[in-house]
Amino acid sequence: MNYEGTIIRPPNEANSLILQVTVGCSHNRCTFCPAYIEKKFRIKSIEEIFADIDTAAEALDDVRRIFLCDGDPLIMKQDDLVEILDYLSLKFPKLIRVGIYANAKSILRKSDDELRQLRDKKLSNVYMGLESGDQQTLDRVKKGVTIEKMIESAGRVRNAGMKLNVTVLLGLGGKERSAIHAKETINVLNRMQPNHIGALTLMIVPGTALYNSQSDGRFELPAKFELVNELKIMIEGSNLKNCLFFSNHASNYFPIKARLPRDKKNILAELKAVIASDDERILRDEFTRGL
Repeated sequence: MNYEGTIIRPPNEANSLILQVTVGCSHNRCTFCPAYIEKKFRIKSIEEIFADIDTAAEALDDVRRIFLCDGDPLIMKQDDLVEILDYLSLKFPKLIRVGIYANAKSILRKSDDELRQLRDKKLSNVYMGLESGDQQTLDRVKKGVTIEKMIESAGRVRNAGMKLNVTVLLGLGGKERSAIHAKETINVLNRMQPNHIGALTLMIVPGTALYNSQSDGRFELPAKFELVNELKIMIEGSNLKNCLFFSNHASNYFPIKARLPRDKKNILAELKAVIASDDERILRDEFTRGL
């Protein structure tokens, strides 16, 4: 397999074969994201991709799950994606599902029929970074999209019969907009109705524009228990029909795993107790946190 640069994948794709079909991110302007800042975006050729598939197929005969990376493979031409998915099914007869990163722009470039065609070819899991439901926060971090466009794209994914996985970032609103960020984020998630929500905690990485903003005092990260409070606000305001909500990523100070709305009452009580304790020993140690 020919991987270029650092490879990023969602936590629940840990057991998937990772196939790199694009290098970098088609947007690559978000001020908080260090993942692709050293990569110039390009789409790999079909020949490169097929060569990697052949290499993997020679070594592995029981692949059931595949994840396509880097940042936004859905931006590829429809015919190329279809050709790749067909070849994956040919080479991996036991294949059940394929996952992919996507942003609102690439989703909305596809027609409803195109999205359903991809779903029929086992592209069933779409991972989308909402980050925040607060438009002011999104504009500040140069997400390059409106809330309404993200809600529209989420609906398109779900209507195509794909599973929608949405990521949000605790702390992205900074200390000043912490509560607003949390409230607006859960309001948007309620409209999106994803199948899965992953809440990560912002970690500011040297080399990013947000690191520079923090260094010169233009951005202040909320304190530990303020970050946990953002999580509480989201759970408290949730009106999700059938959704797995996780904050068990290594970046988080306090992990939760909930099926909402079923577990809402118990998780909310737990979060309130943690905040009321003001005991940092309950939280994840700083040295064990990571991206």
